[in-house]
Amino acid sequence: MSDEPICAQKSPYQVQLEAGKAYFWCSCGRSAKQPFCDGSHKATSLQPLRFVAESSGVFNLCGCKSTDDKPFCDGTHNML
Repeated sequence: MSDEPICAQKSPYQVQLEAGKAYFWCSCGRSAKQPFCDGSHKATSLQPLRFVAESSGVFNLCGCKSTDDKPFCDGTHNML
């Protein structure tokens, strides 16, 4: 299995986040629970990104796995 992330989708995932709660964003693109990790990365050298939501609300998390603002969407999917 490749150690390169795969594009899960060419658009962001809109998700509700809760302030102060920790999340694990899938960085490999292989998770069946996108945009969050389900452990599918274990056959690669990739690791999920742990982050704590600074505020509550709806946020766009990267689906293409190529953002420079991990885990948030920065529009990179528009250039793929």
